Amino acid sequence: MATLSAYPNTNTNTNTNFLSPTDQSNLDRESIPPMQNHPSAEPDSDANPNFHSPLLDPPDSVPPAVAPSSLLHLSFNQDHGCFAAGTDHGFRIYNCDPFREIFRRDFDRGGGIGVVEMLFRCNILALVGGGPDPQYPPNKVMIWDDHQSRCISELSFRSEVRSVRLRRDRIIVVLEQKIFVYNFVDLKLLHQIETIANPKGLCAVSQGAGSLVLVCPGLQKGQVRVEHYASKRTKFIMAHDSRIACFALSQDGQLLATASTKGTLVRIYNTIDGSLLQEVRRGADRAEIYSLAFSSNAQWLAVSSDKGTVHVFSLKISAGSPGTTQSRSTSEPVVSSHSSLSFIKGVLPKYFSSEWSVAQFRLVEGSQYLVAFGHQKNTVVILGIDGSFYRCQFDPVNGGEMTQLEYHNFLKPEAAF
Repeated sequence: MATLSAYPNTNTNTNTNFLSPTDQSNLDRESIPPMQNHPSAEPDSDANPNFHSPLLDPPDSVPPAVAPSSLLHLSFNQDHGCFAAGTDHGFRIYNCDPFREIFRRDFDRGGGIGVVEMLFRCNILALVGGGPDPQYPPNKVMIWDDHQSRCISELSFRSEVRSVRLRRDRIIVVLEQKIFVYNFVDLKLLHQIETIANPKGLCAVSQGAGSLVLVCPGLQKGQVRVEHYASKRTKFIMAHDSRIACFALSQDGQLLATASTKGTLVRIYNTIDGSLLQEVRRGADRAEIYSLAFSSNAQWLAVSSDKGTVHVFSLKISAGSPGTTQSRSTSEPVVSSHSSLSFIKGVLPKYFSSEWSVAQFRLVEGSQYLVAFGHQKNTVVILGIDGSFYRCQFDPVNGGEMTQLEYHNFLKPEAAF
């Protein structure tokens, strides 16, 4: 059963927030409407928002750097201008360019935060407890208002929450085999989706001004499900033979990049008709794909894996009109000018006619990295679970090794400023 709770406002400090002074002008534009305090009854007993008695406020925060923190979670916000870190003591918010710590909250009891989801740059966060000593139960989504320095509502479930996605109008909660879509203002349950086992909490939502497009695992191995809420259409795509390991949506929700547990190929699909638009090769040996990211204009795709290399691929899809690109069957090789052996297409195995990355950046093999495109042209931001922050630049014409522009370790005290 999912339960919505409203907390009493006992904290008179409403000025604490993670926005810098230069960001304050964006606050009204980015903030969502206030949540309404009335119950909403839904037929499903597993996700039925109802009020119950107000709970106590979270424990008071304590000054930072009481003890070394270890990372439990990393995620970019919707426009990749900020990122959030969940630690075993609390959570922190950082700006990407220029790099700086904007805000942190460390709790004195427990404090483990396993999921931190930002809503652009506004004062609303979604938190889920995690780690050996979680701040909140791992089966609850806590909606934190940093203007009020407290949780203003919660959603409770019968099983652990794997991930959360936010839009200005929706909250999407991902469990092991089910996804719930809520209206943000009143937390009314709008939709629920059953999936194959999804321990990673894979889910992607469009962030453009248009209607919501949601992508999640289907009910079969290698299948993804695409929900177009404007047209009320559901599209199933058999993306891979192996299980889905990772996927990403373009901002407008028209393009979908997928990778399987094999980790050698990444495929780009049209979400409207499910057609394969392009296929690129990360490498020849198996790898675990950690993240995929489209550039804002859908011209580039970045990929990170456990092999320690971040790849940037050139996409041949016209931004905003993926249907204009000729679709290919999954069995036809994609010939790239970057493959020196492309002239022997059809003679040797598909590997030799594969489309390879334009640019690469080498990291420590085996460590987990998250990747996104920076706001400056031809730049990539890389986050490591070890606390590393890289900002790199690639040459869109000549390709090759990227140039490192910046490095920080945001877990070290001296990196906080």
